[in-house]
Amino acid sequence: MSATVPRRRLLLGAAGLAAPALTPALVRAKGASARVVVVGGGFGGATVARYLRHWAPQVQVTLVEPAGRFVTCPFSNHYLAGLRSWDSIGHGYDGLRAAGVQVVHARAEDVDGERRRLRLDTGQVLPWDRLVLSPGVDMRWGALEGYDRAAAELAPHAWKAGTQTQLLRRQLEAMPDGGRFVMVIPDNPFRCPPGPYERASLVAHYLKTHKPRSKVVLLDAKNNFSKKELFLQGWKALYGDMVEWVSLAQDGQVVRVDAQALEVETAFGARHRADVLNVIPPQKAGLIAERAGVVDASGWAPVRGENMASQRVPGIHVLGDAALAGPIPKSGFAANNQGKVVAAALAAELSGHSAPTAWFANTCYSLLAPGYGISVVGVYRAQEGRIVDLPHSVGVSPLDAPPAHRAAEAHQGADWYAAISADIWGR
Repeated sequence: MSATVPRRRLLLGAAGLAAPALTPALVRAKGASARVVVVGGGFGGATVARYLRHWAPQVQVTLVEPAGRFVTCPFSNHYLAGLRSWDSIGHGYDGLRAAGVQVVHARAEDVDGERRRLRLDTGQVLPWDRLVLSPGVDMRWGALEGYDRAAAELAPHAWKAGTQTQLLRRQLEAMPDGGRFVMVIPDNPFRCPPGPYERASLVAHYLKTHKPRSKVVLLDAKNNFSKKELFLQGWKALYGDMVEWVSLAQDGQVVRVDAQALEVETAFGARHRADVLNVIPPQKAGLIAERAGVVDASGWAPVRGENMASQRVPGIHVLGDAALAGPIPKSGFAANNQGKVVAAALAAELSGHSAPTAWFANTCYSLLAPGYGISVVGVYRAQEGRIVDLPHSVGVSPLDAPPAHRAAEAHQGADWYAAISADIWGR
């Protein structure tokens, strides 16, 4: 279904107000000694830490994050296309420290759920009364034959923003005019469902500007994807035949990677040679979630809808990309929203109050070119332990929209990034 910009604004406004409107009473003195440890300083974990300190200032909140500066996957595609600087997508933790969060730059190594202890790679052990895991994703190395950590240094995934993103940009800059950029896209679920298609769009923009004889080929393990018709229409209008999407039905599923030769093979034996090969492999919850025992056979962590509590280990909450959260996509917006739900639930629990009703929202802006944006939005709620989408609450940008509409959404996407960054990291 299509949604007009005013309708999307209404949905987003309701989503943005949901968590503050449900703010619980501050923790009473009996909760003063409560210790909450949060693993992961991205969109989900940093949000929990900040809002729990705000809503329950007596609680001791410790955030564990190895990176001194968090680089976001959202807007990393803009960096690849030369539309943003590297510094503009990185965020430090001084704002969280100023809010009273203890920030520990270390890697979480192991969880003892019975004794409620978290061991760090420094040897430090942190006791916790409640543990929040927001570790993002890890790659399923070996799920694609030939694709492992070493192969990723030749054919980067760049699906965890950092050195892989910078490597992919250098490869794009070195690619000859007339070269082939080949992207391998996995089946669902994975981090940021529209992300590969935005990346293809912005890579095409870069190539059209600097290397116009080049080609972008997408080899997809699916027949459908988020905002498909909008992307297809935009590619045709902006890039003509430069972008080629090969679906599962067209033999787009890659089963083998030869990173040395920059070549991939599909299920029916077709071979595709690249000048730059971007392999996005199947994914799973970050390793610490597995070590904590909260993941199931799917590789993701099933949670209870009302508070994102683990279905497998008491006292642990899992959110963001690592969680198996029903119909909610794995996105930065969703993780931020889930973080507020978890913070509100913990503040209520630690004060002896009833947890507020959990409402969730997601929106995702995608930029196809400067001044050409599209979006999708949805609202969800907890129901009998599950997360369900509300009827008629999921909307996408209209097809055949005028240029002013696309430009407005591009602007709204940039505003969203600035606002959510300030909301989480204080910038």
